[in-house]
Amino acid sequence: MSKRVLVVDDEPPTARLIQTTLEKHGMEVCTAADGTECLQAIASNPPDLVILDVIMPVMDGFQTLRVLREKAETKGLPVIMLTARREDSDVLRGWMTGVDLYLTKPFKIEELVTAAKRILAAVEEEGKADEGDATTAGG
Repeated sequence: MSKRVLVVDDEPPTARLIQTTLEKHGMEVCTAADGTECLQAIASNPPDLVILDVIMPVMDGFQTLRVLREKAETKGLPVIMLTARREDSDVLRGWMTGVDLYLTKPFKIEELVTAAKRILAAVEEEGKADEGDATTAGG
C-alpha cells in the first residue's frame, strides 16, 4: 500500500516538482495551495505525511501547523516544513510549533525524497510496534 503525502505550497511549479518526484518513488500525492485547503484535504482524506510551505495566502504554514498540533486526530501527523524562511527565529518557531523536519528553499529534491521516505518508514515501524503491543496485551 503506497503512502499518501499532502504537498501544501502556493507555487504550482514547486508543488508539481515535488508531486511528480514523490510519485516516481511510489507515493500517492495530493496538493493544496494554502493552509485552509490543507486542513480540508486532511479532514476528507488524511495523509501519512504533510510537506508544508510557510509563506502562503489565507493561512500560513505556522498557523496551519499550530492547528494540526492542537487537534487530537492530527497531533502526531508528520510534517516537513519546506520554506524560504531561513532566519533562526523562523526555524526555531517551526521546531517550537512541532514540525518534524525544517528544510529551507532552495532545496535538493533528493534530500526531500530521502527525508520523506525516512519519516514514513519510522511511522510505519511505530505502527507495527503499536500493533504488536495490542496483540500481546492481555495475553
